[in-house]
Amino acid sequence: MAHDPKKKSVPSGKPGGHPSASTGPAYQHYQAAVQLIQQGKFDRALAAFEKLLPAAPPELLERCKMYISTCQRQLEKHNLTFLTPEENYDYAISQLNTGYYEEARDQFNSILEAHPEADYALYGLALLDAITGRTQDCLSNLGQAIELNPRNRLQARADNDFQSMADDPRFTELLYPEVP
Repeated sequence: MAHDPKKKSVPSGKPGGHPSASTGPAYQHYQAAVQLIQQGKFDRALAAFEKLLPAAPPELLERCKMYISTCQRQLEKHNLTFLTPEENYDYAISQLNTGYYEEARDQFNSILEAHPEADYALYGLALLDAITGRTQDCLSNLGQAIELNPRNRLQARADNDFQSMADDPRFTELLYPEVP
């Protein structure tokens, strides 16, 4: 069968789409910005996504907004300075309460690196561990927090964030030890 010049060939790619749609300038800029994020260059990635946003095709718009938010969070995290470990703790708790668990964990650990005796950071880690289902870590961190400051035992008894631990006999024993 000979080639008929009157017949148009269907371009490869997405059905009904333009063959170069996924290689157009907006997509190239998008891919370059994603690479900047992967390299940890959040300031440059943020600028690239913000520049792309007004011209972004509809299928990239929400992704661009998500990456802008991610870049902003990362830049805020790196620019944080706290005058006291207590300020750092308050920030960690705010991260925990908004569901940014890894950021919260990083903050609690940074407090403990500088202040190993910070019972409240151990308590915060125990809360985070309870919420994220890390039972053994929860018990360990809470045990250390109580050892450093026995008042943490009373606080944990009333703390609803430990609800997932309530049926664990080790948790109960930690909060209500037998007195000889």
